[in-house]
Amino acid sequence: MPSDTGERMTYEEAVDRLPGRGVPSFWVGSREALDERLDAVVRGRVETIAQSPGDRPIRLVAYGARDEPERRANFNSAVAARDPTNYADRDERENPVVCFVGPVHGHEVEGLTGLCNLLSILETGSDLRGESRPVVRQLADQCRLLVVPCGNPDGLARFEPDSLHGLTLSDLEFWGQGTWADDRLIGWPDAKQQHPMTGENVGFLGCYFDDDGVNPMHDEFFDPMGPEAPAILDVVRREAPDVTLSLHSHGYAPTLHRTKYVPPAEQADVRAIHREYNSLLGARDIPTLPLVDVAAESGTPPPHFNLLSAAYHVSGTTGVLHECPHGLDDLCPASHEDILETQLALYESVLRYAVERDG
Repeated sequence: MPSDTGERMTYEEAVDRLPGRGVPSFWVGSREALDERLDAVVRGRVETIAQSPGDRPIRLVAYGARDEPERRANFNSAVAARDPTNYADRDERENPVVCFVGPVHGHEVEGLTGLCNLLSILETGSDLRGESRPVVRQLADQCRLLVVPCGNPDGLARFEPDSLHGLTLSDLEFWGQGTWADDRLIGWPDAKQQHPMTGENVGFLGCYFDDDGVNPMHDEFFDPMGPEAPAILDVVRREAPDVTLSLHSHGYAPTLHRTKYVPPAEQADVRAIHREYNSLLGARDIPTLPLVDVAAESGTPPPHFNLLSAAYHVSGTTGVLHECPHGLDDLCPASHEDILETQLALYESVLRYAVERDG
């Protein structure tokens, strides 16, 4: 049964707590703002890869030519044959492939903002502030780049603040994980103890979930409950990306998390990306957290297997899970500008890793 934190919040109270302020012009925190940015895409190819339970499109934007290597096996069979090139010979590709997966939790719009600014850089050379970003553009142009700006449009449609900047942990818990029927805040990780999040005991459905109450990060990957995770995994399966970045947000300083149930060598690669990323953040005077660990799976209960774990097991991709600060006043204040710089530093680190490994 859910634990009782003692704190309650009604929908009306949550809305009343929202500050009477707008967001910067470079910020993308709503479906309408996302649609506007996708309508501006000319160089990239936009396609719909699935429809959400709320009948909202989940879209992919692709840049760069796609290599079509001969494929004789799926990834796990190729590995069992002791020759992963039967699935995809990455060394034979002209360019590395990088996949960016935007927020699968609808309130985590920091990654959505970052990716829409990345699309602007790919289209115009400048971010949505009009600032030239030549390094990111040059690195991206050396890759086939796949961008799923929003992995949960239902959750995004439910997110009314556009940004949690300047709010508190209680606001994050309301909009993120929602409430039980008696208005108790559910919070993290209690939001994962019931899945799908449906039934009479559920009050406000948090933006973690699609309209059917499914959290795409923890779908049943062998028998999916929702369309989001299968659509994302299908992109990863058919494209065999060198790196897949999954964008999330939390209340603290920016960091990477260890992807579970992948080989130590893959974890070590993520640690190397994290080291470069922390260096870029330090140069921007943005706080950092310690480097991601490399570890074997153990413990009771065991570590969880999530969407990024599944991405490795269908493609062999190096999975990077990023947490960005929301800019909460009571945990880790960060300006909207700092949040955008955090995102762009991350993309630079991931793209540089892919280009240098390919070279």
